[in-house]
Amino acid sequence: MTTYLLAGGGTAGHVNPLLAVADTIMSREPDATVIVLGTREGLEARLVPARGYELVFVPRLPFPRRPNRQALSFLPRLNRAIGDVADLIRFRTVDVVVGFGGYVSTPAYFAARRAGVPIVIHEANFRAGLANRLGAWFTRHVAVAFLGTRIRHPTVVGMPLRPEIAELDRAQARPEALAFFGLDADRPTLLVTGGSLGARRLNNTIASSAPGLIRAGWQVLHITGEKSEVTDPGLHHYRLISYCDRMDLALSAADFAVSRAGAGTVCELSALGIPAVYVPYPVGNGEQRFNAADVVRAGGGILVDDADFVPNWVQHELVPVLTDRERVRRMGVAAASVGGLDGSVRMTDFIHAALA
Repeated sequence: MTTYLLAGGGTAGHVNPLLAVADTIMSREPDATVIVLGTREGLEARLVPARGYELVFVPRLPFPRRPNRQALSFLPRLNRAIGDVADLIRFRTVDVVVGFGGYVSTPAYFAARRAGVPIVIHEANFRAGLANRLGAWFTRHVAVAFLGTRIRHPTVVGMPLRPEIAELDRAQARPEALAFFGLDADRPTLLVTGGSLGARRLNNTIASSAPGLIRAGWQVLHITGEKSEVTDPGLHHYRLISYCDRMDLALSAADFAVSRAGAGTVCELSALGIPAVYVPYPVGNGEQRFNAADVVRAGGGILVDDADFVPNWVQHELVPVLTDRERVRRMGVAAASVGGLDGSVRMTDFIHAALA
């Protein structure tokens, strides 16, 4: 029986691939033990137990960016966290540590090295995060979602996708999806989502542009995020919801999407052959623009800067695309050409190879 310690958390971009791999491991090895290392502050605190996996907490330890009191205490706190994880590895007889990035992965990599346990890394973003770049110095088993990711020893395995996405039959699920959201079977659907917290620019622009999108013959399924301040204009063929716990059905209903360019979102849309306009998050290290580069280059997506995604752009750029149904079809084919549904399987195979 193999014991896996999976480390990663903070955002859905780290947690969802981790859970996808955990599910694939357990489907292959029902007698395996999967332990997840996370923080109390991240999404993993809710999502991991809900999925039925054991979750062990470590302190959230962001790397200090400037010399201050927190920087002085960082190394002692990190060393204590490393010691705690090393004790866990020994006490639970962990066979392999698999890191998916985020603050929690750093002590996991150091602890695995201290305990002499194999390390496997998955980097989901085109631009690798600091924790994974550091961990890559400790192992040759480094998997990436995108070709061209700059990290030591990269092997492309793709993005591990949740089973409900990887196994989705969109055509079969579409009638249920339309009924679930109260959508019209005679109109194509534009799915708009900025992630769980929403995206102000996307929300405001789409809400303002809704009449023109409807006149173009489309209907809009707009997932605003729970913290959005957008109010429902009450238009026919415009469905606004703040949160969606059935993204499999939302994706089944979608004929086109407008979205941020998080790695998981880009990979899900591409794998399912859904063309999209990607509006990268304008803050951070800029990885979202690079996440969408392959699908945009292939013709399956359109990239627009956050500042440029305004109602005038929707009217003069997006609406002409949506009214060209043949172009939409071609974009869907192009998106699927760079996507893949087998990332979870390939990543699990990659882990097993490291154990061999």
